[in-house]
Amino acid sequence: MSVKVGDSAPKFTLKNQDDQSVSLDSLAGQKVVVYFYPAASTPGCTTQACELRDNINTLKSAGYTVLGISPDLPGKLKKFKDKENLNFDLLSDPDNAVQQAYGAYGEKSMYGKTYMGTIRSTFVVDESGALTHVLYNVKAKGHIEMLKNELGI
Repeated sequence: MSVKVGDSAPKFTLKNQDDQSVSLDSLAGQKVVVYFYPAASTPGCTTQACELRDNINTLKSAGYTVLGISPDLPGKLKKFKDKENLNFDLLSDPDNAVQQAYGAYGEKSMYGKTYMGTIRSTFVVDESGALTHVLYNVKAKGHIEMLKNELGI
């Protein structure tokens, strides 16, 4: 299952790093960048998160809220957020249900082995809840520059 530009963004309510519920519905009327990453505190995911952290003011000034989603549990997300001084919410999707709804979970391969996992992906939701950008298999390094180019900011 995957989504495309123009679709309604799949709704979700997930626990954040502080074990508090965050729902996409609670952000209605805002533009939201939802990005999926495989695992907190791994090299690529740290690079990607820190690029977003360092550019959050550019995104916020353009009206965007950022949410990162991974299968990690809230406790691990809190350690990651605190260690890297991240300035946006990280959400826990341990059963991969939200990743699957967005098409951000599927078959991957590394070193000739095939397995199921999180596909590094980014989605932009507009104020009405529609997807304006659907980006699968994004690179961790340079993610923010690609995103800013896509958004025209």
